[in-house]
Amino acid sequence: MASGSKASVPADSFRTISPDRRGEKAASAVSGDTAAATTLKGTAIPVRSVVASPRPVKGKAGRETARLRLQRLPAAQAEDPGEAAAAEEEEPLLPVPEDEEEAQPLPPVCVSRMRGMWRDEKVSLYCDEVLQDCKAEDADEVMGKYLSEKLKLKDKWLGVWKTNPSVFFVKYEEASIPFVGILVEVTCEPYQDSSSRFKVTVSVAEPFSSNIANIPRDLVDEILEELEHSVPLLEVYPVEGQDTDIHVIALALEVVRFFYDFLWRDWDDEESCENYTALIEERINLWCDIQDGTIPGPIAQRFKKTLEKYKNKRVELIEYQSNIKEDPSAAEAVECWKKYYEIVMLCGLLKMWEDLRLRVHGPFFPRILRRRKGKREFGKTITHIVAKMMTTEMIKDLSSDTLLQQHDDLDLALDNCYSGDTVIIFPGEYQAANLALLTDDIIIKGVGKREEIMITSEPSRDSFVVSKADNVKLMHLSLIQQGTVDGIVVVESGHMTLENCILKCEGTGVCVLTGAALTITDSEITGAQGAGVELYPGSIAILERNEIHHCNNLRTSDSSKSTLGGVNMKVLPAPKLKMTNNHIYSNKGYGVSILQPTEQFFIIAEEALNKRASSGDKKDDKMLFKVMQNLNLEMNNNKIEANVKGDIRIVTS
Repeated sequence: MASGSKASVPADSFRTISPDRRGEKAASAVSGDTAAATTLKGTAIPVRSVVASPRPVKGKAGRETARLRLQRLPAAQAEDPGEAAAAEEEEPLLPVPEDEEEAQPLPPVCVSRMRGMWRDEKVSLYCDEVLQDCKAEDADEVMGKYLSEKLKLKDKWLGVWKTNPSVFFVKYEEASIPFVGILVEVTCEPYQDSSSRFKVTVSVAEPFSSNIANIPRDLVDEILEELEHSVPLLEVYPVEGQDTDIHVIALALEVVRFFYDFLWRDWDDEESCENYTALIEERINLWCDIQDGTIPGPIAQRFKKTLEKYKNKRVELIEYQSNIKEDPSAAEAVECWKKYYEIVMLCGLLKMWEDLRLRVHGPFFPRILRRRKGKREFGKTITHIVAKMMTTEMIKDLSSDTLLQQHDDLDLALDNCYSGDTVIIFPGEYQAANLALLTDDIIIKGVGKREEIMITSEPSRDSFVVSKADNVKLMHLSLIQQGTVDGIVVVESGHMTLENCILKCEGTGVCVLTGAALTITDSEITGAQGAGVELYPGSIAILERNEIHHCNNLRTSDSSKSTLGGVNMKVLPAPKLKMTNNHIYSNKGYGVSILQPTEQFFIIAEEALNKRASSGDKKDDKMLFKVMQNLNLEMNNNKIEANVKGDIRIVTS
């Protein structure tokens, strides 16, 4: 591209952004979690002195005095050693003058009813009362009108303006200043255009109050003057002790905040959506599932991080383009496109997360994009020794013609494997991203006690152990899940064998996807937030001599999820399961749950399975056998006990 030609950039990123909604500045608003936490408190917000440096403002007068009234940063935080030494030699800080008192504590803000609403109440509020039948592109206007109608109840009231510390300070300790709060008098005026609907006029209220005791009054006045006394409305929280109209306004503000913090997506008005309120209902359900623990913690955290990353990247793009001259250079255009496509990728990932069908375990699309290597060209197989140092004692039981490679890193050993290879792991703690990329037929086995061979997942990754190999085997190992969002072991296709292993789950348990097969023997599965073993339709599993216990740690009111426990089967087509000599106990759901999509499919089988059970009689073994035959379920000598919901249950989704 010639340097003189005008470079094209993504037009989408030039769209205007409503204040407080999508963030004109990354630091212009307090995070929803911080604001919500302080809103819920019914006592005055604590006041304390802080270590900070005020930022420059247009009005220079009085700024030096204000700077001296704040504590300086510690010498260790100075930009260079010379500055640090100079700071240490300076005289002690000047105290706040006697004629100016420290800021008073902030009064308590109105406690919103939003947090106490049930799921159905939230759905009714947004879908039936506020949005009704509006389209996505009209949501901004509808929310603005809703809020302006409520503000007509009172044109003047007191509130706490909570904003990002960067509005006032250049340098500050983030942990000590989560936000800057100022007691202000709010004046509501009818907005003139769409850009001012979320702005409000404020002035400092008496007595001067803040959550920062040593913030100078003249610094606050100068900042407000610079802002022309106009601040984002959603950063203002009405205080208690006013009339009932103020509580109505406080609720309306919380309704709008929650909408833009969690329910609104920037892409909504760019795509056709036949029923926008149905989409909002899904997002309310998603939020509620995160709050009550229905969605496992690691998945919820990953979703929140992805959503926050999307918002930040979008702000970055807008700020970058705002600094581009009228004719952007080729380099600037390329950078714009790079940022734009990163946003598009995050947008696609978020849409996948929001799909209700993928919510139990997160997006279960195929993770493995690596191709199979197959066998080596010369047909030989290699045994990979994983240990800090290889000794003759370690290999004394191997045949003399065994080809060996020694690695001190499990990841490197897996990366060098071809089909037919064996990986032998000696006691120690390991991590290996390549365990999520098993495509070749290999054996991975520990030597020694399985408790001493610990393989932990990397919290930054989505997957732990994922296989699509025809036949892969893990033996004598402890798999410890830490932060990954998928199942501790996921069999996408092919067959996997787990023998004499310990699986300590933090998220979901072992998942066998449609068409895949799994054999688990002499192993222990514990701690899963869902079922210990999850069988998808059309999968195959053989479980022998295993312990499955203390699974389903979900805190949920959803009856279909609370039934999950030791083993869960999803039917149509029914998976095949053979269980022999297993001990399934102390799970919060059922020992074995069979999930089918309609009530009609198994209604007769359900009645037969529970025939006479209510009167305390033993179940009809012949009828139970017939039901299990229809389900491709074979059970022999299993001990299923002390599960909260019961032993075996057929449930409908």
